[in-house]
Amino acid sequence: MLMVAEIIITFILMLPLYGLLIWSYFEPEESILWGKRWMYKEEPELSSGVIRYTKIASLVTMIFMTVMFFVLILINIL
Repeated sequence: MLMVAEIIITFILMLPLYGLLIWSYFEPEESILWGKRWMYKEEPELSSGVIRYTKIASLVTMIFMTVMFFVLILINIL
């Protein structure tokens, strides 16, 4: 029973992080500048490399989190 509770709690705690990563993937400019706009007088121009890096990092992190979640489930089943 404890194992099922761990899986459910882990899933619930991962949901906000997944939401943040999905937002970061689809809106990389907004996520990069989130909380930093006050530092600039004008809207900064982000390079395509930074945008590409943010999208790839978000995607890789989502894949890694999903794999680790399924590994947790498999370890608890065995």
